Amino acid sequence: MGSVARGRARVQGSDSLPASRGARGVRERPPITAPLPRPVVDTHCHLDVIDRHLGESPGPDEALALARDAGITRVVQVGCDVDSSAWAADFADAHDDVVAAVALHPNDVPRIVDRDGRAGLEAAYAAIEALAARPSVRAVGETGLDYYRTRDESAQLLQHESFRRHIDMAKRLDRTLVIHDRDAHADILRILDDEGAPARVVFHCFSGDADMARHCADR
Repeated sequence: MGSVARGRARVQGSDSLPASRGARGVRERPPITAPLPRPVVDTHCHLDVIDRHLGESPGPDEALALARDAGITRVVQVGCDVDSSAWAADFADAHDDVVAAVALHPNDVPRIVDRDGRAGLEAAYAAIEALAARPSVRAVGETGLDYYRTRDESAQLLQHESFRRHIDMAKRLDRTLVIHDRDAHADILRILDDEGAPARVVFHCFSGDADMARHCADR
């Protein structure tokens, strides 16, 4: 299926296709799979990484075609900043079997403040909300907390604020909330309790244990 996870292309294709190149070197493409026995929705992909960063073949449209051939009936293209969120919305507009999720990724929020100040962050929130209102955008995310990569306390507090604002946005616009939780389980649950979770929530990424999964399911 065609998907890109956390900035590394993972698009199925033949052995003749070029391999992905990342920090760990060259990886071989897996073979094209037989169609899945039942329709499947890919709830989280980053096809823009191919188009905007890797410049590889197959491109986003070809990757989507490979996904269709494997039995993927719909994909959710996820944004992590204003540019990738706009790309996601535009790509969803152009493909009937694609919907978009838009947000400021928790690790990007402190970087925006460092680069553009609070005014830049407010402008980014406004841009994300405008994108989230588009019909092809069905989710707000990925948002949440990431203590694995962001360890500075002041930066984590910015993530808390951003998570709360994205929760509010999802509820006001009746969008699914896509949560990125990396080593921040207690604070994720606390903020969800404080703000009240939207009616529909997807956890990605989820690094919790079985107890946390049961806790989420019970809510």
